[in-house]
Amino acid sequence: MLRRFYTILMLTLPASLCFAQQPAGSGISAPGTSSGAVTTAPDDPNAPRMSFETKEHDFGTFEQDGNGTFLFLFTNIGKEPLVISKCQGSCGCTVPSWPQHPIAPGKQDTIKVTYDTHRVGVFVKTVTITSNAKESPDVITIKGKTTAKPTYPAFPGNKEESSGAPYTNNWGDGNAMDNH
Repeated sequence: MLRRFYTILMLTLPASLCFAQQPAGSGISAPGTSSGAVTTAPDDPNAPRMSFETKEHDFGTFEQDGNGTFLFLFTNIGKEPLVISKCQGSCGCTVPSWPQHPIAPGKQDTIKVTYDTHRVGVFVKTVTITSNAKESPDVITIKGKTTAKPTYPAFPGNKEESSGAPYTNNWGDGNAMDNH
């Protein structure tokens, strides 16, 4: 009997927790948080807006430790100054830098994105831009393929299929102390 009670309890407890959430728009939220509903500000015709020359850059295929930097050019096409508060790369290998000053209406500026090209392989990385723009957050993308640097033999006399130092020498009889 006790086993049946615990079985029923274990089956109903998770279900009751799933349905214990408040419906959206109920006005009830956890202490210290805002309501779960996403609210959008009314359309402000004067709000700043970012217009990018391109939102995606393809580096193509390039050699390891090559140039992995691209400047994304944008224009503030709104009627108020644009302030970028944060740019966040999708991982630590993608580092953005952005203007720390307000961008006046009609003016252009750039967001510099640098990828760690020491990593080998195909990549697709994003940068999320948070600002006071109407469409914030916005996302820009870089992609490409990094190939490994070619390796060369340690000594010019080595055969290509061998690696490291040669296993024989060309110094005569092999006596390193022999002066010719």
